[in-house]
Amino acid sequence: MKFVYNRKLFLFIFSFFISTLVFCQQSIIDASILTDFNNALSLFNNKSYAAAQKTFVKVKENAIPNSNLKADASYYDAMCAVKLNQTEADKKVLNFVEENPTSNKKNKAFFNVGNYYFANKKAAYSLKWFQKVNADQLSKENRKELNFKMGYCFLTTKNLTLAKERFLPLINDAKYGNDSRYYYGYIAYKLEDYGIAESTLKEIADNESYRAEISYYLLDISFKAGKFKRCIDVGTKLIGTVRQKEQSEISKIIGESYFNLKQYKEAIPYLKGYKGKKGKWNNTDFYQLGYAYFKQNDFENAINYFNKIIDEKNAIAQNAYYHLGECYLNLEQKTEALNAFKTASEMDFSEDIQQDAALNYAKLSYEEGNPFRNVSDILQEYLKKYPKSKAYNEINELVVSSFIHQQNYKGALELLSKKKSEENIALALEVSLYRGIQLFNNKKLKEALPFFTESKKSESPEINQKAQYWEAETLYRLENYKEALTKFIILNKFLNSKKDKDFVLVEYNIGYSYFQLKEYEKAADAFENFLKTEAIENDVKDDARIRLGDSYFATRNYTKAIDSYKNVVDEIGSKADYAQYQIGMSYGFLNNHEAKIKALTNVVNEYQISSLKDDALYQLANTYTKLKDNEKAHLAYDRLLEKHPKSVFLPKALVRQGLLYYNDNDNEKALKKFKLTTSKFPNSPDAFEAVANARNIYIDNGNLDEYLKWIKTLKFINITNSDIDNTTFAVAEKKYFESRDGNEIVNSLFKYIRTFPEGIHKLKANFYLGEIYFKVKEFEKAIPSYKVVLEEEQNEFSEESLNKLSQIYLQKEDFSNALPLLDRLEQEAYTTENVLFAQSNLMKGYYETEAYDFAIEYAKKILSRDKLDLSLEHDAKIIIARASYKNEDFITSEEYYTEIERIANGELKAEALYYSALFKNQQKDYEASNKVVQKLIADYSAYKYWAVKSYVIMGKNYYGLKDVYQATFVLENIIKNFKQYEDIVKQAQKELDQIKENEAKTNNSVIPKKTEIIKKENDN
Repeated sequence: MKFVYNRKLFLFIFSFFISTLVFCQQSIIDASILTDFNNALSLFNNKSYAAAQKTFVKVKENAIPNSNLKADASYYDAMCAVKLNQTEADKKVLNFVEENPTSNKKNKAFFNVGNYYFANKKAAYSLKWFQKVNADQLSKENRKELNFKMGYCFLTTKNLTLAKERFLPLINDAKYGNDSRYYYGYIAYKLEDYGIAESTLKEIADNESYRAEISYYLLDISFKAGKFKRCIDVGTKLIGTVRQKEQSEISKIIGESYFNLKQYKEAIPYLKGYKGKKGKWNNTDFYQLGYAYFKQNDFENAINYFNKIIDEKNAIAQNAYYHLGECYLNLEQKTEALNAFKTASEMDFSEDIQQDAALNYAKLSYEEGNPFRNVSDILQEYLKKYPKSKAYNEINELVVSSFIHQQNYKGALELLSKKKSEENIALALEVSLYRGIQLFNNKKLKEALPFFTESKKSESPEINQKAQYWEAETLYRLENYKEALTKFIILNKFLNSKKDKDFVLVEYNIGYSYFQLKEYEKAADAFENFLKTEAIENDVKDDARIRLGDSYFATRNYTKAIDSYKNVVDEIGSKADYAQYQIGMSYGFLNNHEAKIKALTNVVNEYQISSLKDDALYQLANTYTKLKDNEKAHLAYDRLLEKHPKSVFLPKALVRQGLLYYNDNDNEKALKKFKLTTSKFPNSPDAFEAVANARNIYIDNGNLDEYLKWIKTLKFINITNSDIDNTTFAVAEKKYFESRDGNEIVNSLFKYIRTFPEGIHKLKANFYLGEIYFKVKEFEKAIPSYKVVLEEEQNEFSEESLNKLSQIYLQKEDFSNALPLLDRLEQEAYTTENVLFAQSNLMKGYYETEAYDFAIEYAKKILSRDKLDLSLEHDAKIIIARASYKNEDFITSEEYYTEIERIANGELKAEALYYSALFKNQQKDYEASNKVVQKLIADYSAYKYWAVKSYVIMGKNYYGLKDVYQATFVLENIIKNFKQYEDIVKQAQKELDQIKENEAKTNNSVIPKKTEIIKKENDN
């Protein structure tokens, strides 16, 4: 048989062979994968998920694409990822579903993942997967399980309505019925569907698992239904059988039930037993307990709860603040009551409460003063808002009185001018007097004068006479002595100053007016009459005796002058050293040199602090010279030169001592003194005298060449031009004293200075020029002239130049230039007034430049003086108080502020009271501190800065006293009403934020600032 090649047959056989081979190989592979899959499934069922997962992944990678085995491996890999909580578990499940959309395990996968998260209490994750499940593909039991678990997840995630829909079909189920019924009833309770909640929960009320919770819910439902007696009956039995958390809530229900039945006494222990939400109460909780105490007349406890209500505006808050005001009134805490009524009056939830609170607020503002607003404005606003009020007339009468009570005389006068009547016109004249005195005390003399003139129109003798007195006193202070004298004399005719204490100083003022007008005989008569007056203060009596002595001294009646001065010395009165000095000078004019020497020696030796010691030594030396006791004269001059190196008498003393040596033929010592004068005090008249005297010595010695050589070293001597120099200056000086044309004087002086820049009269010319500019207040132009005078050593113009130039720098607050001048003035000054001027301004200047130790040193130096002007004493004490506070020496600061508080008036008194309150606050004596603040507010509210600053302390005090409402009220009103004081508002805001942050820890109604800011940002 012949073989024939058949291509088709060959291809078929080959294909069959290959297929058979592949099938055999695949069967071997499938068997191996299947074994791995079964092993992995066994591990999965034994919860060895990690090991199982590795094998499932291997199977998935090796299985035939799109095969059931691959799909099953992918499914179990995803389930292992879920069980192992792997980050890509969700992705694996979704990949499985995407790759196997027709898999019968898809629904099961969703269901299983949901169950897994449910078992691990991750409701949101669980819900995400449950919602993917197709319930129609589940068995009946699985559908019930799905509904129950989804209901629970919705409940946990606060989706109450959706949860309710899931539980409703299951409430009669044998397996899920009780739990579903409980949750369904609970959801109805939370949704305030109390009818359904009550009926549903009652059906399982005896279930052990839910009995406690259901009992509470049913109790709360009864409370919300207004069944208060039932709540009390059930609640009191139930409270002892439940956990502590439920006890708190049940206690609150019982307490509120008693409260609603107006059984306040019974309510209190249960209201107190409430622990709050997460340990916090809210404002309603505080109100109920506060009101319960209020109804028991236990006002202190009522305040303790009412005052914690802050940060809310509603009907409860308005009621609380109104009752809080009543509590404070019952405890005589009127300032606190005022604040509470103010807050209640600003809310309109109850118009009756609002109006009554406004009336109380107005009355209390008048009685106690108002820290935040003018009392008159408050009263007038009440009248405007409630014109039909029964209290209208009563409040209307208080308006004018409020102006006067608050010392707002300007406002009183404005109001009186609008409502003219006979009574108001008379009152306006009286108030004009008070306004004038107020301006006078504030050193606004020109502004005060018209008010005194106006008040003289009063028909009241008392007002009229006081107005005359203050008018005359103001004219005197304005240096209008002649007119002041006339006024004082007219007034004195109608007075008996020996009896009327208000006018006891009239004769004294008359004496001073005559004294200023240089009518010394009349001045002496007036001072003599004044000193016959009884009950004169010692300081005034001493001053009157001094001026009496000065008046006699001026009229050369030295014997009477001595008698008057002796009265001051014998009683060690004010300015006793001056009186002793004047006694010595008076004896000198009587040629009683022995008595003069004794008196002047007493000035030097008997007075530890006196600015007249150098004067006395100079006069002693001159007297000894006159008596030809040169030895003692030299001793006096030497002591003057040694002990008082800054004395104005130094150049004169050197020249006179030189003359003593010259007269004793001790030319060498004489020449030494004269040369010392020219080197230390060039350009002074004494220097020229010294040159003239030295010239005589050189001539006596026959040594004219040495004289000429020496004279060339003296810049202020120009022999050839001296006559021209003197003549030119004489013309300028004559114009200075006689001309009224300021420009003519200035031009004349400038001409001399330009012609003779180092002339004989250089100092005097520059001094005159400085004085002219100072007088017309062209201070910048005066500065260079005074500086020329002060560049030289001490001279007769240096003291006044130091005074004037330092005044200019002080006015500019240029302390760097003022302080060195004042320091020099203190050392060189001849007059007590200039020494005090220097010391007082050094004290103030060092304080302003924060050199507090030096400021204190000078203040104490001033206070060491025997007698002081009252205002200067106050200045020194306030500087010590302020500087010590800056140095954190609070003990010294408090000591001096206490002294200032005792002696001061006006703004100084307000400042002292502020610090008194501050120190008491620091010592935690909060009630005493508040009393000081209240005094400041009541009596010194015109000094607004100190009053407002003290309110911050008041806020801190209230918080220290645990009165949260008062603390926040005060601080909030500072922030609201006093924005002009930025530093105080900033401090108040800081304190308020701290209080709210603290209170938010126990009061749910309080929002701390940080939370408030976050909330606003979120809202935006």
